[in-house]
Amino acid sequence: MKRRDFIFKAAASGMALSAFGLYGFDKRTENESGKLFFKLSLAEWSFHKALFDKKMDNLDFAAKARGLGFEGLEYVNSFFIDKAKDKAYLKEMNSRAAAEGLKNVLIMIDREGNLAETDNKKRLQGIENHYKWVEAAHFLGCHAIRVNLRGGKDKSEALKTSIDSLNRLSDFAKGSNINILVENHGGFSSNGDWMTQVFTQVKNKNTGTLPDFGNFCITRDKDHLCTKEYDRYKGMQQLLRFAKAVSAKSHVFDAQGNEREIDYFRIMKMVKEVGYKGFVGVEFEGSEVSEEKGIELTRDLLIRAGKQLS
Repeated sequence: MKRRDFIFKAAASGMALSAFGLYGFDKRTENESGKLFFKLSLAEWSFHKALFDKKMDNLDFAAKARGLGFEGLEYVNSFFIDKAKDKAYLKEMNSRAAAEGLKNVLIMIDREGNLAETDNKKRLQGIENHYKWVEAAHFLGCHAIRVNLRGGKDKSEALKTSIDSLNRLSDFAKGSNINILVENHGGFSSNGDWMTQVFTQVKNKNTGTLPDFGNFCITRDKDHLCTKEYDRYKGMQQLLRFAKAVSAKSHVFDAQGNEREIDYFRIMKMVKEVGYKGFVGVEFEGSEVSEEKGIELTRDLLIRAGKQLS
């Protein structure tokens, strides 16, 4: 091969590797070039079927996310529920993330007690149960944990207990530089008016919201079908005022790659207008396509919306 041809082909190969990366198109290049106003993270729940079926392990998450072109990792404690105090295990999680060049963003906490619980003894125990996850998040270099405001029966009483729980937990978390975030995750927390009351009354700055594009069902029937839903776009607008993280929920897509139930362009415009520039986490929950395909479709839709808005 002539030297000139070799140089040309080598340069072309280098451009291809730069654009496509080791695992295909590396979406992080988009963010690093400043074309998007946000960064892309992957919520571990997107792989919940594979994880629950033991086809994937929590320690595989970083490599999977890197292969799909993400910058950040959003863990779910359910997939390492007994490891919160296991420093050797947490160190391995750090090593896996570092090896892939990824940032540990947050841990979503479930199964540790209801923070709007009316039984004060149970509620205080629930708060204490979260302490170990604050410490684990700090060890992992995360900026936050996501908690749930569940357990309340009366709206006014739940408001009081939720504020008290968030104040107590955020007091504990201040020393670790960990934010305590609440997702709209059913019940009162899916009501934007109620959440606004909560977050205009909490005292600590290390509290905030994790607005989820899709979780605005307030009540469900015995078959788990939604019977009352809060206006998605009003709710997102309200919750984004207090956002320290954002979750891009997705379920179903049309032939053009748009989410059939959620206007991503409308919501991402709201995200930009409040000045949010942090991580937006892909959280696919659908069943029409595989988990990996759903993640890719959600990622690509966010990138298209981001490019249009940036």
